[in-house]
Amino acid sequence: MKIAIVDDEPIFLDKMVQICRDFCEEHRIQTDIASFISGESFLGQFEKNKFSIVFMDIYMEEMSGITVALKMRQKDNFCILVFLTSSSEFMPDAFSCHAFEYIVKPISQERVTKVLQDAMSVLFPYPQHMEIVSGRRTIPVLYRDIISAVTDGHYLNITLTDESILRSRMTMSEFICLTHQEPRFILINKGILVNADYVVKFSGNCCFLENDICLPIRIRGRMKIEQALRDYQFTKNSIQYENNGNHF
Repeated sequence: MKIAIVDDEPIFLDKMVQICRDFCEEHRIQTDIASFISGESFLGQFEKNKFSIVFMDIYMEEMSGITVALKMRQKDNFCILVFLTSSSEFMPDAFSCHAFEYIVKPISQERVTKVLQDAMSVLFPYPQHMEIVSGRRTIPVLYRDIISAVTDGHYLNITLTDESILRSRMTMSEFICLTHQEPRFILINKGILVNADYVVKFSGNCCFLENDICLPIRIRGRMKIEQALRDYQFTKNSIQYENNGNHF
């Protein structure tokens, strides 16, 4: 997640950077935070799809945050815009810029955290990680790092993108609950679940995954499995297409 913070007061700029950094570390979010001391410097580096969230101070000496935001919207109408302000006087103008929220100064960590949480629910509508108990350790695992999960007796062998395997005492049903029904995870056979992002192809009665993994497909219901994969890929591609500023 890429965050831009624009404020001509260094004390508020530094505080916002620290709050955002702390939030992302707590939630295990990879982030790149860029700070700008003026609207001009921000616009000089701004490009379409460069930032996920922009925090914009309204009262700045050279160019107001409203003016900067309007120029920003000429290039990108999708990034989340949050205004920082010491007064609600310009709120009607702020929302004409398609602002997501506004934060009234003095800035409080609780308020910024709440706005970040709300923004996260828009940027990432599904939870992005789960906690796996393996070898007496509780290990946070990102969904994107899971390739497959295969039942082995009373255990589940969870293969990750780094080719390591986490062995956890849980049922497949319990694992699926941890995914919150995330559509990228598809059950292809009894006790066998794969991450659709790493499916290379279906051939014969096998599902071929990255890292040279091959798992058997349930013969009965195969058409539904293949349809689930196509539906997921279509939805994923549609979201990426729209996030690039395109429309069907």
